[in-house]
Amino acid sequence: MDAVKRMLIVLGLLLSFNSYAQEFPTKPIKVIVGYAPGGAVDLIARALGKSMSEILGQPIVVENKPGGGTNIATKLLIDSPSDGYTLMLAANALAANKSLYKPQPFDPESDITPIALVGNVPVVLATTINSKYANISDLIKAAKSRPDDITFGSPGNGATPHMAVKFFEQAAGISLKHVPYKGGSAAITDLIGGQIDLVATNMLEIAPQVKAGKLKILAVMSPKRSSLFPEVPTIAESGFPGFEAFVWYGLIAPAKTPTAIVNKLYAAVEKSLASKEMIERLSSAGGEVTPGPKNQLGNLIKFESRRYEKMVREANIQPD
Repeated sequence: MDAVKRMLIVLGLLLSFNSYAQEFPTKPIKVIVGYAPGGAVDLIARALGKSMSEILGQPIVVENKPGGGTNIATKLLIDSPSDGYTLMLAANALAANKSLYKPQPFDPESDITPIALVGNVPVVLATTINSKYANISDLIKAAKSRPDDITFGSPGNGATPHMAVKFFEQAAGISLKHVPYKGGSAAITDLIGGQIDLVATNMLEIAPQVKAGKLKILAVMSPKRSSLFPEVPTIAESGFPGFEAFVWYGLIAPAKTPTAIVNKLYAAVEKSLASKEMIERLSSAGGEVTPGPKNQLGNLIKFESRRYEKMVREANIQPD
């Protein structure tokens, strides 16, 4: 009799949960962004939130929590209830910070639930329009003759563009001098002013200066050429087959978020990525939407975490 009662209780709980999951969402959803308003992640989060809101029938509010290399935002997400009402639009830092910060702030493979990969934007290596470096070959030749002499700016130590250049240095057998900044715009300003030789940043930040004729892109680090500047070669086709480094964006939830709710959120993201607005938003940044199977984001986080861990250890990279 006790076994029958226990079975009935479990069945009742399952039915209750299924009913809850089917009704989800019944109130506004919050999407945390670990960056200040106006940046690439913030803009994409707001575009995604608007589209998903129309699909799910509830408001989606973006909440900016910059600081700590996005660790503040990630910790806030991890400590939130696993009910689907608090989400986060994360980027590469989610995979890198496990190795960059000591003690380890969180484990992206056990503390979060991946929902869906949203899109990616290329990391680019750029210089001034009148630079003596006409292409990547020129840069490599000069760097090999003058190790640690050519300077490149990035949004900061451990930032995705910084790590991308470290991967490039390793592949090309060169060593550049890194100059970290508090954001990509400051690095771009100093590049235009002649304080540094190169800048590594995402396509969204550099595109206006390139279109204005002040800067030129030597190469994009994504697997294929950018739709914004199709004439610019990739690192892969510049003598380094298989090379890729890009900024990716993915929607995540706290660990143990119920599968039925994750499935409903995943379906809403995939439908959003098919919308004209989301395609245009990513295209305007030189990127693309990345619809795909449910395990796509989880697999990417695992791959990136291991890749960053190796680079951080070998290059002894320290966060700002």
